[in-house]
Amino acid sequence: MNDRSFSESFKAMLFSTALHCAGKMPRQSLINAIRLSERNPFQGALGERVEILRGAMKGPSGHYHLPDKEFWEEIDPAIRKKLLHNFMINATAIGAVRQKKKERSLQCNIPWLILMDPTSACNLQCEGCWAADYGNELSMSYTTLHNIILQGKELGIHVYVYSGGEPLIRKDDLIKLAEVHHDCVFLAFTNGSAVDEDFANALSRVQNFMLALSVEGFERETDQRRGAGSYQKMVHAMELLKKKRLVFGFSTCYTSENVDTVSSEKYFDEMIEKGCKFGWFFTYIPIGEHAVPELMATPEQREHMYYQARKFRKTKPLLTIDFWNDAEYVGGCVAGGRKYLHINANGDIEPCAFVHYSDTNIHTHTLIEALHSPLFREFGKHQPFNQNHLRACPLLDNPDSLVQMINTSGAHSTEAMSPEPVERIRERVSVTAKKWGEIANRIWY
Repeated sequence: MNDRSFSESFKAMLFSTALHCAGKMPRQSLINAIRLSERNPFQGALGERVEILRGAMKGPSGHYHLPDKEFWEEIDPAIRKKLLHNFMINATAIGAVRQKKKERSLQCNIPWLILMDPTSACNLQCEGCWAADYGNELSMSYTTLHNIILQGKELGIHVYVYSGGEPLIRKDDLIKLAEVHHDCVFLAFTNGSAVDEDFANALSRVQNFMLALSVEGFERETDQRRGAGSYQKMVHAMELLKKKRLVFGFSTCYTSENVDTVSSEKYFDEMIEKGCKFGWFFTYIPIGEHAVPELMATPEQREHMYYQARKFRKTKPLLTIDFWNDAEYVGGCVAGGRKYLHINANGDIEPCAFVHYSDTNIHTHTLIEALHSPLFREFGKHQPFNQNHLRACPLLDNPDSLVQMINTSGAHSTEAMSPEPVERIRERVSVTAKKWGEIANRIWY
């Protein structure tokens, strides 16, 4: 057995030991896994993951107060065990080691997860959505998606996220991918309209596929942005998923119009009552031909969201992530392969789902070639984009950096319908970025 296989086998053995009782007390299992990893002589590559978990386990004094018995018992035991196994063993104990070794040997970033769009098609037309700028006829075949995952696993990547468009237009292919790659964790951001009894049963069967349902607040806010009836379809989907004891959550874009609603205790409690175990918060980014700059949250509203998310995550049985305001926990921007990358439905490999520029395509380049591309090299060279990690984003917070990277690398716009010069994005966000910088500096320093 070579050093790599011994190291990976040893880590897997330790974590398997820690998780053997995951069916009865998974919270204690996580604690045991952390303790065992700290005694692991090969622990170095796990350092960052262990620190994140340790911070989460500190209770109210840490970032998260992880819920106990009732939270876990609402999840089907087989699904709970499968997800913990794939997260803790495949994505962390084994994957982290392989990623670090590949980073050293290949001299480039290796991401922890890959975000990809199976299709650009969608059955909704949400106000201000940039997905339409890709067109509605693009898609990656099952074979292409399968090959991306195969390449990713060779690099130690065992977490795959789907966006779009509406990814569940391709739900049969996505279920098949979850079955074939049973050692991975999958998540889809979806409007929930395609979730029915048969699909819920399929999720129960594969056990490694979660959903994040898009919701903009309560019925009025959601239907206002997503169209009449959207909220009730989402509610129906959550009812089915909860009945099957599946792990699911919500995805909310906070805007100038809904931030007070989605940051309220009532909203958090509503999502918990509906069965959500996690929540993603994104802030509106005005990109693409259909951008509505007026929907951008004001700097004051973003500050309000910063404090509300931190307050409730310490007391509510809900694991929340604020994609922009939580950059301090991961050392700044995660794009450009540092933690993740995005592959759109045309196969263009982008540094971020919100940065619609590329110089490689999965149909003509490998993942490794993309990670070595001029655009991804530029991201690696400039990260962190700001020493204040509350100003981490190159697009929203440091637009001059984004313009410089795009122009230096020669990357092209990937918006199929109306390609957009990067300077136009800078014009839209510069004033807000400056005002947020003043607030963020006050909080940070």
